[in-house]
Order: sequence, then structure tokens, then C-alpha cells
Amino acid sequence: MKLVQFGAGNIGRSFIGQVFSRAGWEVVFVDVDESLVKLLNEKQYYNVVIKRKGQTDEVRRIGPVRAVDGRDTAESAMETAGADIVGTSVGKNALPKVLPVIAKGLAIRRDLETGLNGESTPGCPLNIIIAENDREAPVLFRSVLSAELGPEYPLDRLVGLVETSIGKMAPIMKAADLAADPLQVFAEEYETLIVDRRGFHSSLPSIPALFPVDPIAAYVDRKLFIHNLGHAAAAYMGNTISDTTLTIPEALAVPGVEQITRSAMNEAADALIKEYPQSKYPGSYSRDDLSGHIEDLLFRFKNSALGDTIHRVGRDLRRKLAREDRITGAMLLCARHQLPFGTIAKIYRAALNFTAPAEDGTLFPADEAFRKTYGPDSSDCTPEQIQRILREVSGLDSSNPDDALVIEKTTELELQSQAHL
Repeated sequence: MKLVQFGAGNIGRSFIGQVFSRAGWEVVFVDVDESLVKLLNEKQYYNVVIKRKGQTDEVRRIGPVRAVDGRDTAESAMETAGADIVGTSVGKNALPKVLPVIAKGLAIRRDLETGLNGESTPGCPLNIIIAENDREAPVLFRSVLSAELGPEYPLDRLVGLVETSIGKMAPIMKAADLAADPLQVFAEEYETLIVDRRGFHSSLPSIPALFPVDPIAAYVDRKLFIHNLGHAAAAYMGNTISDTTLTIPEALAVPGVEQITRSAMNEAADALIKEYPQSKYPGSYSRDDLSGHIEDLLFRFKNSALGDTIHRVGRDLRRKLAREDRITGAMLLCARHQLPFGTIAKIYRAALNFTAPAEDGTLFPADEAFRKTYGPDSSDCTPEQIQRILREVSGLDSSNPDDALVIEKTTELELQSQAHL
């Protein structure tokens, strides 16, 4: 059995590639990093270093593996055609380049199943595991693949699009660690691959880490509005209250930060229960389930051995303040269900003051551009400036009642003492 994994980054190697390789599958990575591809082919294995607080690191040797240069579209398409499962974890910006290659592979696969007399022979659809943590990714997959393949290749007969909820934390590798071993990746122990039960076109593969759910939307939103929101809350509040904090565990140790983080996560949890009631969605979760999930996440966030930085967690403000993302999206969900979201609004305001640098002391380039556009010290923004950010970055429209409520509540914070943050 063969997995073709597009994207050999932290999640591709530490999570998707690892769980399939350890289950006995052949793993083939497709990546555009020429040096990474070369090293993977030379060594045919890599190490995943499991980080646990207060314990000796566990080093897992993952292999044999091999890799294909993603710029070689012909070879990448042929590997796709011969795969039993394809996985992607390349990020939304790279998907428009990857999807046409997958489409070519699907066309080759379909043509190989066509007999000499031109009649189609029954084949096995290719399941694609979409490990992107992007709510819109399945729509993009369907749209691009359908357009690339055309009507002669009916998409629903060729593929199963399997949405996921990726909860594994893998920090940015430090320069010294990469110098010691360019292929190694650090990660937490968590290893549950939540997948859409309905997305598979055939029976689920025998992979111990797979956790099929229905509806997947409930778990995608749980990841975004509890896990991602809580992570962001710790980063932004930690940086606001104490600009000397470097890691998420250090941020949560700052007085008040864990309390605010938990409060924001609980506000979102209340809204999620309204959005996905078990009476309507039996495969969803209870409020007690979410309470337990929040405490488990806070425990995992405090894993000091992981060394996860507030820079990694908080960077890319335009994306993380976007309408459908972790903070604005959570506020809109609360507004839709007429629930309070005051703490989440504080996280939004704290994000505007985020200045945590990378290891080399520089800001994330997109965040530097953000600050040049909206002010070098966003903590002193006027209400008009806050509303501009809410409109232009978060895509809110005051003519929409839910949007208007979020704008009102978030702007009100600017009229209060910053001590309340």
C-alpha cells in the first residue's frame, strides 16, 4: 500500500507520513524543496523526535521513505496515479499549484483503467486526505479538480475527498537543530488523525491513528475555535502582558493569561454546542466533552519540552484575524447564537499589539507590512482605526447584524482602560 504525500514539511513528516509509515505503508513525499527531496532519497528515512515535558526525548526512525521533486509534474502525476491514498499538507497558497498535478494523476489513473475497446473497467477511487486545516479547502479541491479533469472524468467516480481536523503541534525548528539533522522534526506525542467518515469512497484504511467522525464540520470548527483560538489567546495575551515571553508555556505562566485563555475557549465552546447539538448531530460532542478537551489542550500547550514559540503561534495576523478564522470566526459564531464573546474580543485587541519576533529577531514579513499599514503601535489605535481593521482585515460589514455586534463589542474595548486587557 502506498501513500503519496504532497508536502514534506512538519505536519507532512511528523504526522501524516509517520502514521502511515508506522502502519507499514510505503510513503512517497512530493515537495519542491530540492535539498529536502535529495536528502530524503539519500537517507530513505528521517527522525521524528517526540517531546514530552520532564521526560527524555523519544526518537522515532521513520522509513523507508522516498521523495519526488514537485516541480517534476510528470513524475509527481505518475506517483499519484499509482497511489492507494494521496495526502496534502502544503498550505492554501500552494494548493493551486498542487491540484493540477493531482488532476493529471487522476486522469492517468482513469485512462489506465480503460480497456483497449474504449470501455471503462471498474476501478478503485483514489481517496485524498486533505490535511490543510482550512475550512474552504474541500471546496477548492472539488472546484479545481473538476475544472482540470473536465466532464469526461466524473470527479465523484474518481476520488474521495477526505476532510480532516489536524490537532498535532509541531514547532518551528531552530537553526542549530536543523544544522544537526536537516531531516529531523520535533513534535508532541498526540497522534489522532481525525477524518471525515463520509469522505472515503471505499472502506477506511487500517491505520491505528485514524479517528473517523461524522459530521466532520463539528471537529473542524472545534479545532479552529477552541484549539487555534486558545493557542492564539495564549500567544497574544502573553505578549501583551509581558513582552519578554518567548514560548507558549512561558505565556501561560504569566499571571492571568491561562485564565483569559480558558475563558475565551469556553465562550467558543458554548457557541459550538449551539451550532452542533447532539440532538441533531449524534456524532458530535457534549459540553462536558468540550470542557475535557479544553483542559487537555491547556495541558498540552504547557509542554515546555516542545519549545513552541509565541512567534510561530501568533504570526500572520491578516490570516488569523480573517473573517472565518479562529478569532473573528469565533466571535461571529457567538453572535449568531446570541452568546457573549467579550473575552474573545479582548484576544482580538491583543492581537493588534503582537510584536513577537522570530529566532533571528525579525518580525514575520506579512506582520511588518500589517503594522506599517495600520500603525506601529496598534494598542493606541483610535476606534476608527479599529473599525478599519475589522472591515478591511476581518471582512466585517456593519449592515449585517452579527457583524455589527462584533464591531460594536470589539470597538468598545478601545474606549476602556487597557488595563482590562
